[in-house]
Amino acid sequence: MKRFLTFTFTLVLILTAYSYSKELDKPKLVIGIVVDQMRFIDLYRYYDLYSENGIKKLINEGSNFTNAHYNYIPTNTGPGHASIYTGTTPYYHGIINNDFYDRALKKTIYCVADPDVQSIGSDDNEGKKSPKNLLVTTITDALKLFTNKKSKVISISIKDRGAILPGGHLADGVFWYNSKTGNFISSSYYMKDLPDWVKNFNNQKLADKYLSGEWNLLTDKKFYEINSPDESPYEPDFFREGKKSFPHSFKNLRLEEKYEAFTFTPFIHDVLIELAKSAIKNERLGKNSVPDFLAISFSSTDLIGHTWGNVSFELMDTYLRLDKKLADLLEFLDNEIGKNNYLLFLTSDHGAIETPGYLKENRIPTGELHNSKIIDSLKAFTNRTYGTDKVIESYSYGSIYLNRKIIEQRNLDYYKIEREISRYLRDVFPEIQTIATRSELEKSISSRMSENFILNGWHPSKSADIVFNLRPNYLFKFLEKGTTHGTSYTYDTHIPIIFYGWKIPKQEVNEKVYIIDIAPTISNLLKIAMPNACIGIPLIK
Repeated sequence: MKRFLTFTFTLVLILTAYSYSKELDKPKLVIGIVVDQMRFIDLYRYYDLYSENGIKKLINEGSNFTNAHYNYIPTNTGPGHASIYTGTTPYYHGIINNDFYDRALKKTIYCVADPDVQSIGSDDNEGKKSPKNLLVTTITDALKLFTNKKSKVISISIKDRGAILPGGHLADGVFWYNSKTGNFISSSYYMKDLPDWVKNFNNQKLADKYLSGEWNLLTDKKFYEINSPDESPYEPDFFREGKKSFPHSFKNLRLEEKYEAFTFTPFIHDVLIELAKSAIKNERLGKNSVPDFLAISFSSTDLIGHTWGNVSFELMDTYLRLDKKLADLLEFLDNEIGKNNYLLFLTSDHGAIETPGYLKENRIPTGELHNSKIIDSLKAFTNRTYGTDKVIESYSYGSIYLNRKIIEQRNLDYYKIEREISRYLRDVFPEIQTIATRSELEKSISSRMSENFILNGWHPSKSADIVFNLRPNYLFKFLEKGTTHGTSYTYDTHIPIIFYGWKIPKQEVNEKVYIIDIAPTISNLLKIAMPNACIGIPLIK
């Protein structure tokens, strides 16, 4: 009887375990793709020229959320990558901008700078970076914690912040491009030495091979005529060729400039794709007993957009080439991981405004409120009103930090100063749209909705005392050439969100969703805990 009961109990355990494994079926690999500065309209502006197996495949065979937005300001690269992977806003995760003022240090710091770590893979300071300023966990951290670190997480990008913030605190490998050497490097935060496969990859000197050639248009020039002319007044002669039109050459650049100039071409995306393939093979991603995660951030779309603008031949060619490389990556994943075995999402860290010089020429309202004009005016006002301009400790791009020590020493009223500076800004600068003060912001907390962009992007201990933004199409520095971003307007907030692959339904959804919904969607699909400050919601039912 005892033997029978033992057999029965064992059988029940086996059947339960079988049932549990069936119920918790998961993808072998999650791939997060961020295309820096990609606007939602970039999915469709070149749609007819995309291949059938790249971006168009993701659109038509995945879940395409056509009304996806950022819900905070500033819409910049650091906060964008942090928000995608944490499922929350800068109010919680603390990456309030690419660079921001640190009250304790009394200086502006870079969002992923870390003087306490060392470069790995180079002799310079380009690797002195880490996620130390990221105050919460990421979806990649959540996966590592859930599987007791059995899942592998690899994050790669051209930009350091585009690799570090998605990788989170527990990544097995984080690698980014060193524009001084042409190699991919890392930080002692993650490792003591580069893996052999990364060293071997660097030894191929792929950047040098591209730099020895030219940048020609991918297809017939007539297809690019939906953009401004190739010789556009809104573009620079970046390669010092005496012209702005294709083809472009690197031959007039100094040797020490070429590796950085390479990041302003679509070909570095080719190199990044090859690095991704090498990571999958050498780290055996997708071959684990639990899901692995590969984060890829394509940065040149941002650099090229900033330089040539978002209606340029250069940016269009970059998207057409990226489409082909994404098709190549999808084919590789189908063969290496299995067509139904991986889960992929594609999104962007922010959008971008049309070139302001172009808008101005076409009589669309635009303009600037230059930072120097604001700070000079504020200094004059505070000198007149309080007998010193030292009540302002720091100012940058709509963020005013008050000097609490000076205010206390002079027995001034902090809240009165807040009100009076805010009123002065409103009365003097009609270019300002919205003004918020610390005393107002402290009364609320960040939410998923986009009702208060300033609050969602404001961190209680890190951010400024007075924050303001400008009217639509107005900048703190006007641009005759290129483009920029950072605002709460749709040209900066409306971005792609597409899920594709493992158990993802084919659908187009036009209800409003937010960038912070990506991480909880992945968490829900993987049946793991959400990142610890997540305020988004799952999008896939």
